[in-house]
Amino acid sequence: MPHLKSIAILGSTGSIGTQTLNVVRRHKDMFSVEVLVAGSNADLLVQQALEFDPNVVVIADASKYSQVQEALQHTDTKVFAGMSSACDLMEMGSIDIVVAAIVGFAGLRPTMRAIEHGHTIALANKETLVVAGQLVTRAAMQHNAAILPVDSEHSAIFQCLEAGNEIDKILLTASGGPFFGRTREELQQVRLDEALNHPNWKMGRKVTIDSATLMNKGLEVIEAKWLFGVEPEKIEVLVHPQSIVHSMVQFQDGSIKAQLGTPTMETPIQLALTYPQRVESHLPRFSFLDHPQLTFHKPDTHTFRCLQLAYDAIRQGGNMPCIMNAANEVAVQRFIDGKIGFLQIADCVADAMAKGTYVKDPSFEDLIETDKEIRR
Repeated sequence: MPHLKSIAILGSTGSIGTQTLNVVRRHKDMFSVEVLVAGSNADLLVQQALEFDPNVVVIADASKYSQVQEALQHTDTKVFAGMSSACDLMEMGSIDIVVAAIVGFAGLRPTMRAIEHGHTIALANKETLVVAGQLVTRAAMQHNAAILPVDSEHSAIFQCLEAGNEIDKILLTASGGPFFGRTREELQQVRLDEALNHPNWKMGRKVTIDSATLMNKGLEVIEAKWLFGVEPEKIEVLVHPQSIVHSMVQFQDGSIKAQLGTPTMETPIQLALTYPQRVESHLPRFSFLDHPQLTFHKPDTHTFRCLQLAYDAIRQGGNMPCIMNAANEVAVQRFIDGKIGFLQIADCVADAMAKGTYVKDPSFEDLIETDKEIRR
């Protein structure tokens, strides 16, 4: 019987986690689930555990531990609570690949622990590289841990580079979100439901708001720098409202390779799990006849300031991307809670970047302290 690739999913109840399990469900002859880690969605975690029979589950919200424990007591699945447990479980030798899908700074610690134990990482948590790109890439090289991108854009670039790496420029596409073409004046009174109404992608709330502000694309610029070793000046963002061209690479001879497909995260997730193989997918096939026009536009960084702030942060380096990320996480939550307006998200980030304590060459502990400081 062929060896099943053993998977640990950090963030199993979120958008990427549930789509990863869709892939596993279709390819049970290739994968087994070893570890599931969820934040606070105990009901869905229990449902997933009963279906996929993992060795271990972790509920980060310790107040939900007894609920999960009782629901799974008749199974062989072991139940733990707290993010420290998730970190410790990344040392398990039985894990072949870790899907890092916890949103935000919270995903950094367990992902780093998995890298330090040489596991292959299917990286969906872009903040890991935004906050600690230099430390993460150094650790990955030291521990021979492969990092395979799950973001559709970075997966596209990764695929374009398989036949050569003489990069002249990366062309990173952005959908533009629900407010493409709007002016600052038109965005003054934006409601939460409008910001969450993404035209092309179904994502969690945080990522969807980031897409609306273009901060998501800023985070991806920083992630691309560390994944592909390219300076920000060689990463150009293009707004592509159809979300069919997932990204492109221009090579030194001037030729361009693009990766195209329907807008679904299951395709890059499946590739990260099966790489270097490509396996059959049930997903709908793309037809050019259904999309006779593909358009590209320069992003409006006056209206959508977050993209420019991300470029500023990575050019300054040090802990500035960490400052930017922490401020953005807090500001997005405030917008979701109705405490600030949509345009104030960028104002909060800019203010934190101006006032935060700058560290030129931060250690891991410095980044933890920076995140705490900015949140305070």
